[in-house]
Amino acid sequence: MKIGVLAIQGAVREHVTALQKCGVDVVCVKKAKQFADLDGLVIPGGESTTIGKLLVRFQLAEPILRLIAQGKAVYGTCAGLILLAARVEGSEQFLLGGMDISVARNAFGRQRESFEQELSIPVLGKEPFPAVFIRAPLIKSYGSKVQVLARCNDEVVAARQDNLLVSAFHPELTDDARMHSYFVAMAKGN
Repeated sequence: MKIGVLAIQGAVREHVTALQKCGVDVVCVKKAKQFADLDGLVIPGGESTTIGKLLVRFQLAEPILRLIAQGKAVYGTCAGLILLAARVEGSEQFLLGGMDISVARNAFGRQRESFEQELSIPVLGKEPFPAVFIRAPLIKSYGSKVQVLARCNDEVVAARQDNLLVSAFHPELTDDARMHSYFVAMAKGN
């Protein structure tokens, strides 16, 4: 099992550490040829507009879209969620798309309004998950194929659609590897 972490911006090292805790081989992906033998890919948080421009500049969008089309698991956290969305309110930025969601950027406020919230995420078990929100987006609407995994103050903050997983929060910034374990299980076909 080999999982890639898109390594052009964001919390790359933290995702690598969390995935290694799950017992998988991890590669930092910066070039198109590195996608060939991946079982899954994490698109980390960062600045979604910048990441989108870099995906285009370095010709990395097509390999990601091929992974998605092949049914490989792709997990987007924060900015990664935005990039996997079909629509972003008030923005014409580059999107990979693929997930039938509409997203609002920075919906929980600016950097200084960052917070941690214990969330109920039933697919991870009964114990609450310590979710870290930093300039987090919000899923405003979603299609019938989207499974809502978590809410914060009645707002959708994590979801799954087939082989795509997204979270508005940063699980890589906690010691709890359950979100990454769930993603690894998806990559294994569960």
